[in-house]
Amino acid sequence: MESFLVSLSTVAIAEMGDRTQLLALMLAARYRRPWPILAGVLCATLANHLLAGIIGVRAGRFLTPRLLDGIVGASLIGMALWTLKPDTLEERSERPRRAGPFVATLVAFFVAEIGDKTQIATIALAAAYSNLVAVVAGTTSGMLLANAPVVFLGRAFSQRLPLKAIRYAASALFLALGAVFLARAVH
Repeated sequence: MESFLVSLSTVAIAEMGDRTQLLALMLAARYRRPWPILAGVLCATLANHLLAGIIGVRAGRFLTPRLLDGIVGASLIGMALWTLKPDTLEERSERPRRAGPFVATLVAFFVAEIGDKTQIATIALAAAYSNLVAVVAGTTSGMLLANAPVVFLGRAFSQRLPLKAIRYAASALFLALGAVFLARAVH
């Protein structure tokens, strides 16, 4: 249960103000059909985070617990610093003309998640906990938790969020979690 809850909270907080959340806002404004967009987020995140989780679990098998804790701790501290940098979304001029909201979201989210901090967090969490199902379920739930309000409430909701304060709080959480993992690595 710990791996699920840590994964859920880590990704839900990391996603606040992230480029994929901005992407969800853009898709919601364009298509105005929240359910297909949310289904696309779910499918893309499951596929992306499952791949990341498999990589994390496999990498975790080859590392000692102390080394693994050190790597996870350092990566979480790196995420703390990364979180302080606000994301932007570059809109491409070429949009798929016939893709509906589900397909557009599925493809856009899967590609946008490659190398994203939530994907890196999924790799680190899967390596740390080696419970692939709990980690992927947690990270996917965290993505949905963070993106569902944006998809359903659109611009009105996003303009009221204190994104700077959320970034600072998320950074502090990652820093604290990183310190816990580094302390475990040292002892």
